[in-house]
Amino acid sequence: MTSPHAAASPRAGLREWVGLAVLVMPILVVSMDMSVLYLALPSLTVDLQPSSAEQLWILDIYSFMLAGLLVTMGSLGDRIGTRRLLMIGSVVFGVASVLAAFSQNPESLIASRVLLGIGGATLAPSTLSLLRKLFVDPVQRGMAVGVWTAGFAGGGSFGPVVAGFLLEHFWWGSVFLINLPIMALLLVAAPLILPEAKNPDPGRFDLLAVAGSIVTMLALVFALKHTAQDGVDWQAGAALVVAAVVGTWFVRRQRASTHPIIDFPLFRNPAFSVAVIVILVSVFVIAGFNLLLSQFLQLVMGFSTLEAGLWSLIPAVATAVASLTAPFVMKRRPPSVILLGSICVAAVGAAVVGLVGLPGSVTTGAALAVLLCGMVIASLGVGTGTTLGSDRVLATAAPEKAGAAGAVSETGAELGGALGIAVLGSINLATYRLALGGDVPPDSTLAGVLSDPTTGPTVADRAREAYVDGMVAAAGATVGMLVVAGLVSAYLFRRAARTAAAEPERLPAA
Repeated sequence: MTSPHAAASPRAGLREWVGLAVLVMPILVVSMDMSVLYLALPSLTVDLQPSSAEQLWILDIYSFMLAGLLVTMGSLGDRIGTRRLLMIGSVVFGVASVLAAFSQNPESLIASRVLLGIGGATLAPSTLSLLRKLFVDPVQRGMAVGVWTAGFAGGGSFGPVVAGFLLEHFWWGSVFLINLPIMALLLVAAPLILPEAKNPDPGRFDLLAVAGSIVTMLALVFALKHTAQDGVDWQAGAALVVAAVVGTWFVRRQRASTHPIIDFPLFRNPAFSVAVIVILVSVFVIAGFNLLLSQFLQLVMGFSTLEAGLWSLIPAVATAVASLTAPFVMKRRPPSVILLGSICVAAVGAAVVGLVGLPGSVTTGAALAVLLCGMVIASLGVGTGTTLGSDRVLATAAPEKAGAAGAVSETGAELGGALGIAVLGSINLATYRLALGGDVPPDSTLAGVLSDPTTGPTVADRAREAYVDGMVAAAGATVGMLVVAGLVSAYLFRRAARTAAAEPERLPAA
């Protein structure tokens, strides 16, 4: 039954739906840049000769800058206007794309990816905030969020396809230049179609809190990467201590602030908290598995970059289908059932991915079929969970705080993507090296071993098998993480149900 509030909500027209198409463009590019380097990594490795640690930084620093700055940029957009911030971010993102394309060494590419992350952080929360402004009707907003989520989730999977086509004809830097025409189109269309949205009473902008959030994120990232590369030592421990101390200070400062960057009372709503959890773990799964899939297709199966990109379309289509059909599922089941169900479906998919090492040969079609089947199942859970999660975040927050609330949702997504790449990539790399033992240098990667002209066929086959062993270990860790996330989410919903039962609403008799 439609609520009176929903019935009174103005419905969107043609202009609003065209505005949605404009908003999907930047989120598509932002998510594509999380995965566009997956296929370019082998050729980039040959050209720039980065170490294994630098490879991870090239892949991860973009996503972690997004995760560290999204909340800040969401709050900034509520102050200066989300449309204005969207246009500023478009310029920054375009300039950073040019710098990344023509990088001459790993250090300059990492610095360019940092700037890309800063620009991307201005784009992502602005799109969700403006989506809330365009679509007031709850039913239409759910459909719009489904399209937006399909663009975000599908963009990460579509990135390897674009990269595969470009790498067949151009050098690896071309994967960045594709951003330029989209950013130019956004700069032209945004002032003509999109409305402006800002908080009329934003309060003081807390620069110390901004610095604290960035320090916390970067310290945590360093601890994860250093542990994966060199094991647990005093440097990793010191970084974890810094992350814990500064993070605790940040949370306390935000809770005491009258105009916080993060509105922590929103997390008292179980639907909001679980929505953020589901978004985080969903993107964790799909980003990490996309990295493993792209390397498997190229380095283990021996496909070209374009062939690998086309195979990667299969889970991308599954994610898009789940995102677009999620609004219809939302009409028939309560949010708690859908959110928990999406975690369960993703866990089943991860478990199937873990079976990739069972066929007799890792280069057989059976191994590829198992891997794609598992990723399709996981993508169905990811698409549904992220769509409902984003819709719940927008529905919970006040309109004047839509930018900050959307930034929380996007932070969960970007942090999940970055953690998926860092954690699953590190588990895969650690297992790979453990399986090979002393047959290869301790800091080598599969791409490095296969590109070395002195590598014999026996060592190459063992390296491929060791990489698949790493995929199995990463899939097992993913299943465990999803089980924990499901248990935490079920506990939050159960506690909310007990609270509601203890204080029932007094309803008039029929």
